[in-house]
Amino acid sequence: MGKIIAIANQKGGVGKTTTAVNVAASMAATKRKVLLIDLDPQGNATMGSGIDKYAVENTCYELLIEEKPIEEVLIKETSGKYHLIAGNSDITAAEIKLMEVFAREVRLRNALACVKNYYDFIFIDCPPSLNQLTVNAMAAADSVLVPMQCEYYALEGLTALMDTIKKLASVVNPELKIEGVLRTMYDPRNRLANDVSEQLKRHFGEQVYRTVIPRNVRLAEAPSFGTPAMYYDKSSTGAKAYLALAGEILRRSKANVSTKVS
Repeated sequence: MGKIIAIANQKGGVGKTTTAVNVAASMAATKRKVLLIDLDPQGNATMGSGIDKYAVENTCYELLIEEKPIEEVLIKETSGKYHLIAGNSDITAAEIKLMEVFAREVRLRNALACVKNYYDFIFIDCPPSLNQLTVNAMAAADSVLVPMQCEYYALEGLTALMDTIKKLASVVNPELKIEGVLRTMYDPRNRLANDVSEQLKRHFGEQVYRTVIPRNVRLAEAPSFGTPAMYYDKSSTGAKAYLALAGEILRRSKANVSTKVS
């Protein structure tokens, strides 16, 4: 059975979409069947996958609101060699429409039920806010991967995010687990980054990935070329870091290290 991982953080600019695109591509490179779902109205994961968000006919809107079959909204040819359900500004309307429909929290879960066994991994790029789209992602997911920068305010926000995930789990998905906390845009020369990193490891233990995503120019440049870093510059430290993260997720999945929200 496939694993559904929501990639979420209420704070923007932490490398959430970069992580979604690059971990999906890295996992696909290991010959796993991967689906990436762009639930963010900004559509950055769609553009980073080599798909023009302005030209797509079907997005998560059609999946969630019009309840189109998943085969009709699926994009099978992407620069990252994974399948994609695109996102763009139409999803903002979906958030509003979801308020009016029956069983709105489980629309995404129900839509994915027929394909969960086909994919090894399904990654969901969540919007940087707590709304009906994020609730749908949490209801559908088996676990949550939290990217964060090693900064003071990010550490403070992480505690609030964990509390939010805990509350959501109790309401929409009692089986939801924390997949892991990922340190992004990491600069080992920065004393504060090192201090926050140590605090993270003390507070969250094995939930913190050993893999660290560095600040890397290639990671920042790749989206403008509509491709994951590993296909833009496979020798870059950013590309290598996400390949290492994919390996760590695979090892954790076998060892079942992810921790239930409690």
